[in-house]
Amino acid sequence: MELRHEEIVQLARQEGRVHVEALAERFAVSVQTIRKDLNDLCAKGVLTRIHGGAVYPSGIENVEYEARRQIAAAEKAAIGREVAGLIPDNASLFINIGTTTEAVGQALTGHKGLMVITNNINVANKMRVYRDCEVVIAGGIVRGSDGGIVGEAAVDFFRQFKADYAVIGASAIDPDGALLDYDFREVKVAQAIIANARHVVLAADATKFERTAPVRIAHISQVDTFVTDRCTNPDLRARCAEAGVRLIEISV
Repeated sequence: MELRHEEIVQLARQEGRVHVEALAERFAVSVQTIRKDLNDLCAKGVLTRIHGGAVYPSGIENVEYEARRQIAAAEKAAIGREVAGLIPDNASLFINIGTTTEAVGQALTGHKGLMVITNNINVANKMRVYRDCEVVIAGGIVRGSDGGIVGEAAVDFFRQFKADYAVIGASAIDPDGALLDYDFREVKVAQAIIANARHVVLAADATKFERTAPVRIAHISQVDTFVTDRCTNPDLRARCAEAGVRLIEISV
């Protein structure tokens, strides 16, 4: 069932909407089964139910955090391992909020001597038990939806540091190289992270090329390394080449 759910979400992402009858025919199951699938996906916030089917969420509202964890989960785990391989022992690094950056935090647990500075409660909670890592967490408003710490206090917190690396995510990436998000408070924190890191790593799976979001974080040219599972957009590839951004594509 999970595989069928993933395929339904992928279809909705590509086409904007899916219809019960067409899905039932495609997967050779009953319309009742498809209705249950759509109801489950809508309950998780992955899709939005409409008469006769479902639509992919609009570009002004993000998918719920637990549902985002399930989207491209294998790709995010592989990206996390690749990014972790770029970080040496005894380094300081920022990690911001996001399911892909959380995967990076999970992959870093074998490192030694790290100083991890984050506004991601999930990362802090996973890494705090490892004695070889020092975890420093921002103060500010805790967003109930995902455990992200946002607001001016968090911005001021990151301005106190100059980290060796920053690992950031984005909710959407435009072909012109714009990195986008939904919450302007989170964007301000991400901008402070970028401004105070020596090397910025963007970790984002290919689904981010198919999404839109209203708030601009930065431009791809402000990134040093971009790790993704695949980048098929020629305009974005050109932007990376022009700006000297190292593009790393992994096979999953």
